[in-house]
Parts: sequence; C-alpha cells; structure tokens
Amino acid sequence: MAKNPVDVYVGGRLKIRRTYVGMSQERLGQYVGLTFQQIQKYEKGANRIGASRLYQFARLLNVAPAYFFEGLDAQPGMENVPGLAEAPAPEIEGQPMPPEPQMTRENLELLRAFEAIRNNSLRRRVLDLVRSMALEQGPDTGTGGD
Repeated sequence: MAKNPVDVYVGGRLKIRRTYVGMSQERLGQYVGLTFQQIQKYEKGANRIGASRLYQFARLLNVAPAYFFEGLDAQPGMENVPGLAEAPAPEIEGQPMPPEPQMTRENLELLRAFEAIRNNSLRRRVLDLVRSMALEQGPDTGTGGD
C-alpha cells in the first residue's frame, strides 16, 4: 500500500522538530514508550500517527499540535489527496506562495546557531551578511559568486 502524503508530511514535520531540539529517535521513543524503529516509521510516513500520539509529540517537543500540519496545503500534489478540502493556494502580491523549504540538518544547525545569538545588533549583521551572500549568488543558480 502506498504511503499517504499527509502521513509523510506530518512525519517529516516530526523529524524536523525532533532534530531541531536535538533529540534522538531513541530518546523520543523512550519518552512515549516506543522503539526508535517505530519513530523512524512515523517520520517516514510508513505508519500513521494517531491523534493522541501526535498530541504527546507536540507536548514533548513544545509545539502546538497544529505545527505538524503547517504548510501542508501549500505542498505540491496535495490538491489530489482524497478527503482534503480544495482551498485555493494563498498568494502574496499576486504571486503563488512557494512551498515550505525542506529543512535539512544543515538548515536546522544554522537556525539553532542563529537563535543562540543574544546580541540583537550582531543578529542583524549576520542576517544582512546571509542576505547579501544570497543576492550575490543570484536566484536559483545553486552556485556561488566564484
């Protein structure tokens, strides 16, 4: 049986949050009485997460249960999932909203490090630096300004 795209998305959000807070699959499993293999199955969308279990995860990972569904409607391919309401895609200034970026381990590490900077002036300078580097690279080129 094929994986349900909603289960895959929710599992991916679980993995993002678990990784962001620095918790292993094994540790999360211990907190809820599961093996790390079961957590893996949830994160890959192979197994559906029940409402009570999702609520447990939300409490442990310090997010609202809705966190696991944020951005779901904007994902490509969701318009054909049976049982989902067909709401129009949101737009910003006449442009379709881009899908949520994929959170890699590197992205999460960068976000964690950035959030650890307490000096507001320094945070602003780091943000300006990253923005200028992205502009220098150009849109969607995948290469630097070398």
